[in-house]
Amino acid sequence: MARNTYQSRLNQLEEDVLYLSELAAERVRYALDALEDKDERKAQEVIEGDHEINRIYLDLEQDCIDLLALQQPVAGDLRFIAASFKIITDLERIGDLATNLAQYAIDAENDVFAEVDIRRIGDAALDMVDQAMDAYESEDTDLCRSVAERDDDLDAMCDTASQSIVRDLMSGDDFEGDGDLDPETALVDVRRLLLTVRDLERIGDHAVNVAARTLYMIDNDDSLLF
Repeated sequence: MARNTYQSRLNQLEEDVLYLSELAAERVRYALDALEDKDERKAQEVIEGDHEINRIYLDLEQDCIDLLALQQPVAGDLRFIAASFKIITDLERIGDLATNLAQYAIDAENDVFAEVDIRRIGDAALDMVDQAMDAYESEDTDLCRSVAERDDDLDAMCDTASQSIVRDLMSGDDFEGDGDLDPETALVDVRRLLLTVRDLERIGDHAVNVAARTLYMIDNDDSLLF
């Protein structure tokens, strides 16, 4: 699309940021599918696709720099560009976390702790990302605050899952009937599962960052930034 006017460049920046968010969220969903189905092909697709997210991120970073340097925006436009610049960093990191999840899917050797619902946690984190980007697109301050409030629920889900993994490991109530699983392999699988939970929690944290920057963009309100 030709960018002939300042306003069209701002509009295009918004569209491109939204596209990056869709791509990053899609990668996370693919990675969750790979974990759930033990689909190494899909996991590899996520890993190989990370370069596309990085390329788009760098292009958008340059767009933001150009708009700041060449147009010298003020007031609302300045906050929009600055917020977009920060938000794309969070989206790129969500893409990185999707790559982590895909690698865990490749590395997984056994089913352990089936009572830990990784898909449920992942879907909750992704829903926060979607809601944060809806707030960015619609400039909805209530949605921004809702994302921040939901972070406590996601943290609680992740804490419960991690505690369950550690408790069952310590008590020996583990590994879904894999009684002949040697301790070293078991610990590797447990570590992978704990990292999976941690990375899903981080996706939620990035969603909160997006909501915080969006709230500042809309109302010059920094209450979610600290």
